[in-house]
Order: sequence, then structure tokens, then C-alpha cells
Amino acid sequence: MAGDIVEAAKFIGAGLAMIGAAGAGIGIGLSVQGALEGMARNPDSYGNLLTNMILGIAFSEAIAIYCLVIAFLMLFVL
Repeated sequence: MAGDIVEAAKFIGAGLAMIGAAGAGIGIGLSVQGALEGMARNPDSYGNLLTNMILGIAFSEAIAIYCLVIAFLMLFVL
């Protein structure tokens, strides 16, 4: 019985760790939206906006990958 509770706690913890991935998805969407609006208003700034958008997406995606690593650690190591 106690082992089942620990196993259930692992699954709940891993699910809670992945909540950060939703935040990363929202961040990526907002950064792309802002870049597209900026490109639509001023097409001359395309290169600068695209570079900054890709950099922001990379940082947001890194947070999602960290969440995934923590979830895997909770499931398979603990």
C-alpha cells in the first residue's frame, strides 16, 4: 500500500513539474506574436526582429526542456 502511494506521488509530481512547459508555450506564442506585429508595422526591421525572436524562443524552449528533465528524473530516478 505504501509503495502505491509513493508511485502515485511520483506521477503527480512529474505532472506538476510539466506545468512550466505551458508557460514556455505561452511565452513562445507571445514572442512570435510581438515579432510578427513589429514586422507588419515596420518591414525594414525584419532581420533584427527575427534574430531577437529566435533567441527568445530558444530561451523559452530551454525552460520547457528543464521541466521535462525534472519530470523524467522524478519518474525514473526517485
